[in-house]
Amino acid sequence: MSKKYQFSAISIKIEVAQRFRKFSKNVSSSHTQTLIVMLDFFEIHQLSSLDSIDGSLSAIEIRIKRRISNAIAIIKDIEKSQTLPTMAML
Repeated sequence: MSKKYQFSAISIKIEVAQRFRKFSKNVSSSHTQTLIVMLDFFEIHQLSSLDSIDGSLSAIEIRIKRRISNAIAIIKDIEKSQTLPTMAML
């Protein structure tokens, strides 16, 4: 059984359509599904193409670097206090 869908046409420039088709092949199996995924992403993260996100990206990068540094410190502490003494006992 095939489902019948209603379609709507949107006029866009040929270059943009070609670019979208190429992008769509990498994202999803259909153009509709690609648009759904893109719209969901922007709505979930409350992003707008008109907003500048440069400042928030650098803040996120700083937070990630701090978390990585903290994780490295924890691993080094575990290695120093647990792994090395255990290896010495063996």
